Amino acid sequence: MNHRGVEFTVAKTAIPGIWQWQFRIGEETKTGKTETKIDLLAIRRVQLRIDRELRAIGRKA
Repeated sequence: MNHRGVEFTVAKTAIPGIWQWQFRIGEETKTGKTETKIDLLAIRRVQLRIDRELRAIGRKA
């Protein structure tokens, strides 16, 4: 999937309700997990995380 030019993945884990995500901005790869039963909510949470990371990069520049 793509959000604001950043490719990301969200995948179910073996544990019900736990989703694993990953995205890469520049050379830095971010990974993590989120807990929800709704796949679209898991995706939205990753998109919000990407937005936070992009804002932080903008402040540094």
